[in-house]
Amino acid sequence: MQYRTLGRTGVQVSALALGAMNFGRIGRTTQDEATAIVDAALEGGVNVIDTADMYGDGESEVLVGKAIAGRRADLVLATKATMPIGDERNHRGSSRRWLVTALDDSLRRLGVDHVDLYQMHRWDPTTSDEETLSALTDLQRAGKIRYFGSSTFPAYRIVQAQWAAREHHLSRYVTEQPSYSILQRGIEADVLPVAREYGLGVLVWSPLASGWLSGAVRKGREITTSRSKVMPQRFDPALPANRARLEAVERLAKIAAEAGLTLIQLALGFATAHPAVTSALIGPRTPEHLHSHLAAADTVLPADVLDAIDEVVAPGVDLAAHEKFDTPPALLDATLRRR
Repeated sequence: MQYRTLGRTGVQVSALALGAMNFGRIGRTTQDEATAIVDAALEGGVNVIDTADMYGDGESEVLVGKAIAGRRADLVLATKATMPIGDERNHRGSSRRWLVTALDDSLRRLGVDHVDLYQMHRWDPTTSDEETLSALTDLQRAGKIRYFGSSTFPAYRIVQAQWAAREHHLSRYVTEQPSYSILQRGIEADVLPVAREYGLGVLVWSPLASGWLSGAVRKGREITTSRSKVMPQRFDPALPANRARLEAVERLAKIAAEAGLTLIQLALGFATAHPAVTSALIGPRTPEHLHSHLAAADTVLPADVLDAIDEVVAPGVDLAAHEKFDTPPALLDATLRRR
C-alpha cells in the first residue's frame, strides 16, 4: 500500500481509502459483512474509513462504529453532513444549528468522541461560508473534529471558502472530496489545480465510475452491477453518453490487458496517479469486491499507459457531464438567471 500526506495536515493516509456507503441498506451489507470488509481492509494497509450521516439514514455509521470498536486510534475516521436527514426542513444544510446536532448524532452512532475529518457533503447555497466555517471551527476547538473539509464543491466555491476563512480568521477546509474517474475527468480543469494551489488533500469518490470500470459492464453482456438496478438510466445503452462510455470501456479493457492489469487496477491506478489526488475511495459491497480493489494498492501506471488512456478520454473531459453534482445553482434554477 502506498501512503501520502493528507494535504498539509501531516497525517499519513493510504492511497486507497474505504468508503462505507454500501454498508447497510444501500448495499444490503450486514454487520458481519461490514466487519469482515473492515478487517480485510485494515490488513491490506487501508487506514482511512469514510462514511456519512445520510448513508442509510445513519445505518452505515452504526455499522462502521461497531466494526472499528477497539481500534479507533489506528484509523483516520471521516464522516459527512449537510444532506437531508428525514423530512424536517432544518435537518439538512450547513447552518450552525444543524451541524452541531448532526455531528453529535454521528458521534453517537459511530460510538466515538471525535472524528478525524468532518466533511460538508455538498455546498449549501443558503448558508454563508462564515456561518459554516465558524461552527466548524468551534467544533474543532471543542475536540469533536480534528479537521474539516468539503465534498463535491465547485472550484469557485472552494476558493471562496478559503478566502472567507482568511477574512474572518477561522479554520479552513483542508480537504476536498470530488468525483473522479477515467470516464469523468472534468475536475482536472479546475478543482484539482485549485486543490493543489491551496494545499488541500483530495479524496476522490467513484473512481470505478459507479461500476462502469469494474469489468462488469462490457459489450454483449448483461449488466449486473448493483447500481444498474438502482439507477437504470445510467446504464441504458440507448442513451448517447452511455454508448460513449461503453465504447471507452472496451478500449480501456484492451489497454489494461496489454499492460497485464485488470480494468479495476487500471482505473484505480489512474485515479491515484494524478499529483493532486491523495486517496481514491473504494466502496466494496462484499469482501470479494474489496480484494479485487486491494489488488490495485501498489499499481503505478507507466507514462505510456497514461498516454493511452488520454487517447480514449481526453484530460478534463466528462463523458457524462449531466451526472455531475457540482453544477452551479444558477444553471439549475431559472429564477437565478432571469430578471
